[in-house]
Amino acid sequence: MASIKILLRKKPNIQGECPIVMRIVKDRKSKLISLGIATPLADWDDKANKFKRSHPNWNQRNRIILELEQKALKIIDDFMATDTDFTLEQFEEQMKGVRKNNMTVSQFWNHKIEELIQVGRTGNARAHKDTYTSFFKFHKSKSLKFHQITPDLLFRYETYLRTNGNQDGGIGVKMRELRALFNEAIERGITNEKYYPFKIYKVSKLKSNNIKKALSREQIKLMENLDTEQHPHLMDTQNYMVFSYYTGGMNFVDMMKLKWSNIEEDRILYKRSKTKGRFSVKIMPPVKKVIDFYRKKVRKTEYVFPILLSDELTPIQIENRKLKTLKKFNKQLKEIASIQGINSNVTSYTIRHSFATNLKYAGISMDVIGETMGHQNVNVTRAYLKEFENEVLDSAMEKLLEEDTEEYAYRIAN
Repeated sequence: MASIKILLRKKPNIQGECPIVMRIVKDRKSKLISLGIATPLADWDDKANKFKRSHPNWNQRNRIILELEQKALKIIDDFMATDTDFTLEQFEEQMKGVRKNNMTVSQFWNHKIEELIQVGRTGNARAHKDTYTSFFKFHKSKSLKFHQITPDLLFRYETYLRTNGNQDGGIGVKMRELRALFNEAIERGITNEKYYPFKIYKVSKLKSNNIKKALSREQIKLMENLDTEQHPHLMDTQNYMVFSYYTGGMNFVDMMKLKWSNIEEDRILYKRSKTKGRFSVKIMPPVKKVIDFYRKKVRKTEYVFPILLSDELTPIQIENRKLKTLKKFNKQLKEIASIQGINSNVTSYTIRHSFATNLKYAGISMDVIGETMGHQNVNVTRAYLKEFENEVLDSAMEKLLEEDTEEYAYRIAN
């Protein structure tokens, strides 16, 4: 169910009047919609949510508010009559009379970014915002409609990106964001499929040329055996690295959000932030050692690791914290590698990639591993792994602890 309410915002505009807004609440989410009406604070009845008689046009203004309320309720009724699970943005479009086929790319894109923020997908929202900013630096006009995004326009945008130092990998990310936006615009009836430009402009040609290099098991052991008594500031980073590697290459974001409630007996049960897939991981000795280390620490949060320092952070605050701590984590991984004599650009991604690659070279079936992480589609590999029974995955992951054999004599670096 959805509900509406007329409110007065107490912050006055430059004319000294307070704007009147409509608040709609649906699925525990709310949105304020400007009604284009304002009044001096003294002329507003907070209890009745209407104009006082002291306002010179109180009767007419109250009639306008009543009509707007009735319009809002009719919009909600129409959505319910057609069994449409509408979004707050769709409601706002109806209230403001924005016809779908008149929406600009900029308007729809901003709606998409707002929706992602509302559902807590701040990383995706940031990625869309980055591409939005880049695209409109290139195109300039925010009155652009979807049918005006032609293959020629995309080729020109690609040229613009290349002249500004972007490589295939970065260009591919932006073009995939644009393609996803266009697909959603078609699904929502904003534009027609006949205008779809990606049948001609192929995003698949844009592949990153970066060689994803994994660490061998010997190199992982060197990182794992760093003497933290000599380098105490690297204790957390070493623990995060060990934990990620021995939990199947757990993503930094998922480690950051991991709570004590996710740990049940000898297993870690969690939902992947990016794919929403559910995972059950056996706790192996190196992971247990890390867990025991942080269990002894007294903190006020439900989180396992001292990354999120409060249980009450907003999605934006969590995203900002992630960016800050991930940057530090990657910097200190490089420091550990340097101390241990490893000549490699180690990042959190390297650890995830090393997990999959080392299992592959330990003789685990490609049916279990799929493709190594970091190749064309990381999510497919992760989704494929999770379909196997726990016993199969447990047995496979335990090979990470086995002593090296002559069969595993060569190094991945070769």
